[in-house]
Amino acid sequence: MNSERTHSSSPGARQLPLLIDTPPEWAHQVLKDPISLLIDHAHLEKKAAQNALQLLHQWPENSPPTEWTEALSEINRDESQHLALVLRILHRRGGELSRSHRNPYAQTLKEEIRNGLYPGELVDKLLTSSLIEARSCERFRLLADHSQDQELRKLYTGLWSSEHDHYRVFLSLALHIESEDEVHKRWQWWLEKEREIIAAQDFSATMHSWIKKSLPHTIASLVS
Repeated sequence: MNSERTHSSSPGARQLPLLIDTPPEWAHQVLKDPISLLIDHAHLEKKAAQNALQLLHQWPENSPPTEWTEALSEINRDESQHLALVLRILHRRGGELSRSHRNPYAQTLKEEIRNGLYPGELVDKLLTSSLIEARSCERFRLLADHSQDQELRKLYTGLWSSEHDHYRVFLSLALHIESEDEVHKRWQWWLEKEREIIAAQDFSATMHSWIKKSLPHTIASLVS
């Protein structure tokens, strides 16, 4: 994959393939409501663990290769550990995990999956998993860079590296299903789609929301 470009949120940050950078103002705003952010984050870790287990059983033949089972089981383990960590911090701060949860960003991505088409459906599931991990990785870096809360800064700094590895693992697993050329073409399509979807999200104190960049006061006064 040669589509990666340097993510500029922090000097020395490893590369991410995302085509649109989250405005730093997003981090400033979501960090004003850390309990809501942690609740959303916990749900995302839970769903990520469940997703890895579901993919583990979707190898198209009877006997999946060792790389497939080990990679997905390790991701499940990592995400489960992350869930426990986020919940401990949430509970110490007086928050509780909600029973229901919505993630419009992830749901909109899943609506673009080629359901019922083999091998397209499985490739798309792996690529959307990779995109979600990559976007989460970008958000963790922003939160670590901009948080004044030492506990949250430590949390997001630690999770950044793990999520970065996960996005690359999902990409590599897609190459077990379809040719490199086909995966590359579909990956480019998904990168464009993700750019549209994330930038269309409304703002909330959640990991995959969006915030529009503020207009300069002089321009704002002209359009008001």
